Amino acid sequence: MNGIEIVPDRHAWRSGFEARVLDGYRAAGCSEPLARALLERAVRGIEGWTVATDGTGWIAVEVTQDNGATVGRIHDLTVPRGRGWAEQWCAERGAKRVEVRLTGGPGVFADYPVRGQNRMCAVTGRPELPAGLTVRRLTEEEYPAWYAGEEAAYVADIVRAGALTPEQARAKSDEDFARHLPQGYRTPGHAFYAMEVDGEVVGTGWVNHGFLPGVTFGFSLEVYEEHRGRGYGRAAMAVGAWATRQGGDEAMMLNVFGGNEVAMRLYDSTGFTVLDEYRSIDL
Repeated sequence: MNGIEIVPDRHAWRSGFEARVLDGYRAAGCSEPLARALLERAVRGIEGWTVATDGTGWIAVEVTQDNGATVGRIHDLTVPRGRGWAEQWCAERGAKRVEVRLTGGPGVFADYPVRGQNRMCAVTGRPELPAGLTVRRLTEEEYPAWYAGEEAAYVADIVRAGALTPEQARAKSDEDFARHLPQGYRTPGHAFYAMEVDGEVVGTGWVNHGFLPGVTFGFSLEVYEEHRGRGYGRAAMAVGAWATRQGGDEAMMLNVFGGNEVAMRLYDSTGFTVLDEYRSIDL
């Protein structure tokens, strides 16, 4: 198809691929240590990828199991009109869905729905908490109820993004929470906050300091539904910046699921640029 052939020697492709990934992260404002740490994440499992070329560019694809589903992944695509070949290759190996991770614009994948984004914002100076907002550590007694709420919200976000069924979303949630919080409330590097106005808790925060070089990851900066629409969303972003500096980091990173347009607009307005965008389509 289109003269595309799988290549046994991937050395020429890999060096160029890694250089392009690094350039993308640098262009997004990442420090060199952070760009290289993100590259390490981007190439996990690379030895299992299949690489093909038509002599003018490259395609890198993989079929794997993800939460009980057979999924194809297009890791690289620089061959003009190579998307069809990649999708067909994945379908022939049983994939029911194809995923891509993008840096920069969507290009030929513009019709793939957005399933999620990783975003980052540099934190400079000494961020101040908004007037009238008090931030305190969540207590260990409050943790179980907070955990139950976070897990339910996470499952709902995954389902809304459209990539997984409710059963698959619950399995992913169980796996992700166990991985990130193996010691629960006392997991090292993690901090949990309650945001209060006039003594009433209006939201919570969960961050992981030192998640990547110089980066605090904001797993959750949540304003309770009954308190939304009062400007507390922007206040929560300020709490995230404050917590980042409290942990000695220089940037905050977070994830947003596809379909959450309200959050995306908030992140746009508060300076969070897109590092990676995840899109997928059913075959």
